Amino acid sequence: MKKLYLVLTVLVLAALVLPACGPTTPDCTKEEVFCVGLVTDVGKIDDKSFNQSAWEGVKQAESELGAIVQYIETTDAKDYAKNIATFADEGYDVIVTVGFNLGVDTRAAAPTYPNVKFIGIDQDQFEGTIDNVSGLVFPEDQAGFLVGALAAMMTETGKVGGVFGTDAVPPVWRFGEGYRAGAAYIDPAVEVFVVYHSDVGFDKTFTDPEWGAATAKSMIDQGADVIFGGGGKTGNGAVEGAAQAGAYAIGVDSDQYYTLPNAAPRLLSSAMKLITPGVFDLIKLAKDGSFPAGNFYGDAGYAPYHDLDSMVPAEVKAKMEEIAAALLDGSLKTNVPPVKP
Repeated sequence: MKKLYLVLTVLVLAALVLPACGPTTPDCTKEEVFCVGLVTDVGKIDDKSFNQSAWEGVKQAESELGAIVQYIETTDAKDYAKNIATFADEGYDVIVTVGFNLGVDTRAAAPTYPNVKFIGIDQDQFEGTIDNVSGLVFPEDQAGFLVGALAAMMTETGKVGGVFGTDAVPPVWRFGEGYRAGAAYIDPAVEVFVVYHSDVGFDKTFTDPEWGAATAKSMIDQGADVIFGGGGKTGNGAVEGAAQAGAYAIGVDSDQYYTLPNAAPRLLSSAMKLITPGVFDLIKLAKDGSFPAGNFYGDAGYAPYHDLDSMVPAEVKAKMEEIAAALLDGSLKTNVPPVKP
């Protein structure tokens, strides 16, 4: 028995001094390991909108391409370059940077890390092509135009509203002005309230749901009965605030019927940028060795009416399909410039 105790004691002591054997961090520098990192703007990965849609595209690469994936949430704009370098220095194959504001740092990093493929969402490569940078861009003005037309056809008060993040970000501005143009296309007499949260810094403009909800309520108090919210958690606040007040609400970026359950019963539609498939397609092209430099154009559109389908007249549905087709074939223009004049 004493010998047994002695053996057990030796085994226990050996276990204490031997290094633990457990899962190791994948070595992204190895050719057979495919790593994809995502760097958010100052919003959160679970914003139920822009960042989350991009992350879902990365997660699709994990499930379908076997990619090792990770994200970094940016809390301060000064950290953009540092966060990008964190992934690049670890040998990641693809780095997705989310949002217009990361464009400068993404392009600056590309020559330093020529073996990394950079996907810049909402980063128009108007300054020239870099071989390892692809800008995933969308016609936000068309998506905004579509839901603006819908709002104008569904309003009973002749007043509709739009609550957005800062208009210093061109895609946000295109959403807002597209919305305004779409409503005017249907009926120039419809009054359109459009407010951008440009009175704060970039650290706040997309993460202020309280302001979004209060601004939506103010528009409703002025008679608006349809509210379009666009701009991360700020836009989400407007959408949920509008729904709570009994107005029609319109989401943004993804079909927010699935991400904003509190607003779902009053969600008329969403102005959609098909970010998830766009991100996945570019990651797959990178893995296949067919990565496209320059701009890569994603699709835009509008979401189904879901719970409110029976409330949307057949003639409105037909008109929406007509407008969508005309925007797609180019016979109808929004006349919204690419950037704010």
